[in-house]
Amino acid sequence: MLFDANILSILSGALVGLILAVIGGGGSILAVPLLVYIVNIGSIHQALGTSAIAVSLTALINLIPHWRAKNIKWGCVISFAIAGIIGAFVGSTIAKIIDGDKLLFLFGILMIFIAIFMLLKRDQIGDAKVRLTRVSAKILLPRLIPIGFSVGTLSGFFGIGGGFLIVPGLMFATNMPLRLAMGTSLVAVAAFGATTATNFAISGYIDFKIAALFIFGGMLGGIIGFFLSKFLSKYKNALSYIFSFIVILVGLYIIYQSTQSFSP
Repeated sequence: MLFDANILSILSGALVGLILAVIGGGGSILAVPLLVYIVNIGSIHQALGTSAIAVSLTALINLIPHWRAKNIKWGCVISFAIAGIIGAFVGSTIAKIIDGDKLLFLFGILMIFIAIFMLLKRDQIGDAKVRLTRVSAKILLPRLIPIGFSVGTLSGFFGIGGGFLIVPGLMFATNMPLRLAMGTSLVAVAAFGATTATNFAISGYIDFKIAALFIFGGMLGGIIGFFLSKFLSKYKNALSYIFSFIVILVGLYIIYQSTQSFSP
């Protein structure tokens, strides 16, 4: 092998960090396939658990600048996250008892869904002044709680941050604009990822060394992507389309690979 698992973990994390910095979202969906096919981690469940802790800590790091910029609607996201934490525990518990190849097959389908969503995603003006108060709670909580639980369940089941679902979920529940939804979503991503990682860790499904190297690589990739984004900003839409098609191809490859084990 040209590179050992340590270097491959760093390079894989760097790729995810680079994509996140340049495009602004969706890159973390590649964490699981990279851990499975490039790093050659022990099992599908271990890839999900390791991905969850990496995504959670990365979200915490990226949360800082949004916190300083006041892009987080704390009242809304706390209610959303509490419901989602319960969902993430339920989802990750179910995932642990499902065959790894079947999980991978479902993950491939999820990747295609995410890619299509990214291709269709559009910004909206929204209400930047939305807040969770005693008055607005009657309208917001009936939306935030069930959506938060549903998104958290999917996040826990697939071992991902779920930002691609959290952002539109928050926008639908509160009518906040995309800019605020992206910053606010990081709180939920970190919470769901931490819950999922804890549940997988209880069963020994996390490789902490690989997770640390992956996160380190993600930080390096994020720094490089930050500087590249200044030069590539005018090509951002084109890059998003290219990335979406790559995700579709990877999703199809995962589906093909996982179905090979279904044959007698």
